[in-house]
Amino acid sequence: MQKIGFDNEKYLQLQSQKILERVSRFGGKLYLEFGGKLFDDYHASRVLPGFEPDSKMKMLLQLKDHAEIVIAINAAHIEQNKRRGDLGITYDLDVMRLIDAFRSIGLYVGSVVITQYHGQHAADLFARKLQDLGVPVYRHYPIEDYPSNIPLIVSDDGYGKNDYIETSRPVVVVTAPGPGSGKMATCLSQLYHEHRRGTRAGYAKYETFPVWNLPLKHPVNLAYEAATADLADVNMIDPYHLEAYGETTVNYNRDIEVFPVVEAMFRRIYGECPYKSPTDMGVNMVGFAICDDEVCREASCQEIIRRYYATAAAVRKGLAEPGELQKQEMLLNYLHLELSHRRCVPAALEKAKQTGAPAVAIELPDGRILTGKTSGLMGASCAALLNSLKALAGIDDKVNLIAPMVLAPIQHLKVEHMGSTNPRLHTDEVLIALSMSALTNPTAELAMEQIANLRGSEVHSSVILSPVDENVFKKLGANVTYEPVYQSHTLYHK
Repeated sequence: MQKIGFDNEKYLQLQSQKILERVSRFGGKLYLEFGGKLFDDYHASRVLPGFEPDSKMKMLLQLKDHAEIVIAINAAHIEQNKRRGDLGITYDLDVMRLIDAFRSIGLYVGSVVITQYHGQHAADLFARKLQDLGVPVYRHYPIEDYPSNIPLIVSDDGYGKNDYIETSRPVVVVTAPGPGSGKMATCLSQLYHEHRRGTRAGYAKYETFPVWNLPLKHPVNLAYEAATADLADVNMIDPYHLEAYGETTVNYNRDIEVFPVVEAMFRRIYGECPYKSPTDMGVNMVGFAICDDEVCREASCQEIIRRYYATAAAVRKGLAEPGELQKQEMLLNYLHLELSHRRCVPAALEKAKQTGAPAVAIELPDGRILTGKTSGLMGASCAALLNSLKALAGIDDKVNLIAPMVLAPIQHLKVEHMGSTNPRLHTDEVLIALSMSALTNPTAELAMEQIANLRGSEVHSSVILSPVDENVFKKLGANVTYEPVYQSHTLYHK
């Protein structure tokens, strides 16, 4: 049973009150930057046990009659096919997924803005696809010397060159599929255009991390640095807040760097800036809802280890720079964390050592650890998965859940008709076979009933998992890591 370190109900109450207070502070129009994942913030739920992934959405639903959503996506991310680590889909596909998800619960999506656009072909194709589907698309352009050259930024040759995003509701929520998408710049650009049109508008920031009222080096805040290692984000003491109030708060480098721009914008609009610091701009109440600091510290340390493995694998695959891994190593060293602190890691490595073949270990939510080895019939992921289901259902380990006569035809199909050179079954194939067996086998049915109880499990493999196995584990709600080692020494890996 997972320990709870975060009071979600208290958070919902405090956060809704804070947002409504900020909305009332500005009269005509408020651009509200939503940082992090709006629909499914799994990072927050991992480092703050008890935080529900859809908490921000519940907040937004309270404003749905007055709010519309603008989704920002960086043109470079489209060009690079940047992917969400948790879902495994590209940012451009996630934009369309988000639009469908927002609409399904009654939220109005006004448009999509492509930021940092300078003629990328992939961005043009994506824009055309959205427009064909009836979604308005706008483009924002790079500004030289951003964010230091404030006179240029706040001018017709800076924000003035960007498309003005047509909006129709008083609260405009600007969100994105991931960090580095240009949400803040989009809001500030809109403030400039609104001012030129004679509309009084304001800006506020709803960012979960870093948590401004936790210490700079608190594991929750360091886990945010680990999550954004590819962006070179750094948590910093907010110098503006310290000077204005004599109070130490935490923000991150991009917000601190861009604050002079925000301040200059407001001075041009109102004659004065309503905020004295980047921290003032925020409405985040997460820190006030932590009910067990030790639980959140431990959860954050586990997340940092997981992020290390994810980055190490990305470097091995040629998808990340070595410098990103060095940053992850620095965070591990600062907190004196060993990789073995993730309990499924030594279990998987020991099993692999014993068998001389790839192995997988699964730590169940109740703390039990089950392992699986590679055999001629199935891969280690399948074996560990079935062993875990048997343990959860109280089924003897020696019992075969799936008869060989059910598995053999699947292997025959893969090898003889689908051109696979690997006869071993993947987890999706085993689960299908298990579900078929459950129709006539009561024991298999007992195992099937335990699938939901795998949510929250920790999985580690001694080799890089296939995308199929990794995605199945993630769909089951498990957190997956693996050694940055390929199973074979071939140059091409599927």
